[in-house]
Amino acid sequence: MNPKVSIIMGSTSDLPIMQEAAKLLEEFEIPFEIHALSAHRTPDLVADFARSAYDRGVRVIIAGAGGAAHLPGVVAAMTACPVIGVPIKSSNSIDGWDSMLSILQMPSGIPVATVALDGARNAGILAVEMLATGDPALYQQMLNFKASLASKVTKANESLKEVKFRMKTN
Repeated sequence: MNPKVSIIMGSTSDLPIMQEAAKLLEEFEIPFEIHALSAHRTPDLVADFARSAYDRGVRVIIAGAGGAAHLPGVVAAMTACPVIGVPIKSSNSIDGWDSMLSILQMPSGIPVATVALDGARNAGILAVEMLATGDPALYQQMLNFKASLASKVTKANESLKEVKFRMKTN
């Protein structure tokens, strides 16, 4: 089985964040791979990875990085697969701002879709949505997933009816 999504991160210290994308892909039964790659420490491995991704079956890359966060952009420069960047608030980051700006501020022609700080689950959802554009069954699964989100809000409002305050009107 070939991976459809690749989850990459600058180091394994990012795994607690990035595993949320993996969990989401598991829910949708999307085959994926996980790698630690460093744009700074292993540039040749990053180049080999990016250039071979499509031929290995990868259709979307989720790239998490903290600090200077060059990994998503470097990979995006070397592949035509869509790249989703996950800025990570790491031990060497400036409250995550450096990661966010490094991933958001890509030059024209090298886009990287960017999710929220530590937002790997949303990156997984976005990857599934991208794959679903060419897969009607997966598209239906995503519609069902979104409906379940709406259902949770409806149930939450039912629970809130039980919360009592003297001035509450609903």
